Amino acid sequence: MDDRSFFGHPRGLSTLFFTEMWERFSYYGMRALLILFMTAPIAAGGLGFETSVAGAVYGLYTSMVYMTSLPGGWIADRLIGQRRAVLYGGILIACGHFSMAFPSISTFYVGLALIVVGTGLLKGNVGVIVGRLYGANDHRRDAGFSIFYMGINLGAFIAPLVCGYLGQRVNWHIGFGAAGVGMVFGLVQYVLGARFLGDAGLHPAPAESPEADARLKQRVRVWGGGALVAIAAVVAGLLTGTLPITARQIADAAGYLLLVITVVFFGWMFLAADWTPAERKRLYAIGVLFVAAALFWSEFEQAGSTLNLFADRATRSSALGWEFPTSYFQSLQPLFIISFAPVFAWLWIRMGKSEPSSPAKFGIGLLFVGAGFALLIIAARLSANGVKVAPYWLVVTYLLHTFGELSLSPVGMSATTKLAPTRVAGLMMGVWYLAISVGNFIGGRLASLYGSMPVTNLFGAIAAVGIAAGVVMLVLTFPIKRLMGDVN
Repeated sequence: MDDRSFFGHPRGLSTLFFTEMWERFSYYGMRALLILFMTAPIAAGGLGFETSVAGAVYGLYTSMVYMTSLPGGWIADRLIGQRRAVLYGGILIACGHFSMAFPSISTFYVGLALIVVGTGLLKGNVGVIVGRLYGANDHRRDAGFSIFYMGINLGAFIAPLVCGYLGQRVNWHIGFGAAGVGMVFGLVQYVLGARFLGDAGLHPAPAESPEADARLKQRVRVWGGGALVAIAAVVAGLLTGTLPITARQIADAAGYLLLVITVVFFGWMFLAADWTPAERKRLYAIGVLFVAAALFWSEFEQAGSTLNLFADRATRSSALGWEFPTSYFQSLQPLFIISFAPVFAWLWIRMGKSEPSSPAKFGIGLLFVGAGFALLIIAARLSANGVKVAPYWLVVTYLLHTFGELSLSPVGMSATTKLAPTRVAGLMMGVWYLAISVGNFIGGRLASLYGSMPVTNLFGAIAAVGIAAGVVMLVLTFPIKRLMGDVN
């Protein structure tokens, strides 16, 4: 616990830093190309989807990537431990990207499915391992998560520059394959650096009794086997054409499933489980932060959909005589994160006792993301007659969104680990990613409206919701702080 060999933090943080960096390289490299590939004409190597269909598929994919963190956390907590969950998840992610390297609609969907399952195992559990590198009262925890968050954004910055260029200027599928290579790099260094992690996340939580452990394993065999058979049957039906299901129908069904999962999970969390009074209050606080985070991510994650389309169709992709792929705009947010994260960290320390609480930072984050879209209303009006606007409109919008992300995201991840009861730490981290999942699904539905309504109206509605939600969160700051108890 006193290890300070990595910039004053445990050496194992470096292993997790680079694991997450390469995983995010693979994810953001593919994401920078995804909606552009789906909407590109077949003659240009794309899928030729309508924007409404591409938006639905995009929202389904990005939401499922995070929703599967819930079962991924449960599997790690109860069955295999976080360490093996991260390893198996990374292997599935790499296989998914390599599947998308083959020019076939079947391999495209299989690849997305593999990435979804793999990310569910990896994403939440690697954050849990970070938290377990520190003692319960170690003041370095928040700073450790900030460093870890820098790894996320370093990978996200490099990815569009590499995968975006290869995909848009060489071949779409080479870009997808490059994302898989990045994940392989992450797996190699994760295995080599595992010795620095100690026993953090090495084993699942102990069962209450041998009988309970036996019952759990029996349920896993029955339900897991049945699920695998059902999935195999659906995949076979889709590949052979015997199940005439469209991508839009699958997205609609997934939306209802996501709603049911969210309602059932929070119903169990608030009503069914045996929590202490203090734990129950903290879980109520998590519920409020969940709603705020879902709204934030529904707007922030427009970066890969509506803003990506706006960049490709309505923004000049040139600066000082240099022509660049439109996917390069996707590197702006992580670049700004890397540049301004130390500034925000210094600002919070400088403010001392005046530093905003976690709920207040959520409100600030929502105000920033809404303000970014308010600015784009002007740009959308300027482009209404087919004139491409200057790149700085998107640059400033991404800067405002970055300020919102720095206010909300690292704080949300850290607060979840501190508010969550220890016995369900992995599952509660899954709640954070469930919020991102719900936000991404809503964001995908918003993206499907691009082109079917005036862009000014679309951006205006998104801006209004973000700003209004931010004001509400600021008003509710003190009641939420009371629910959080001694957690700041």
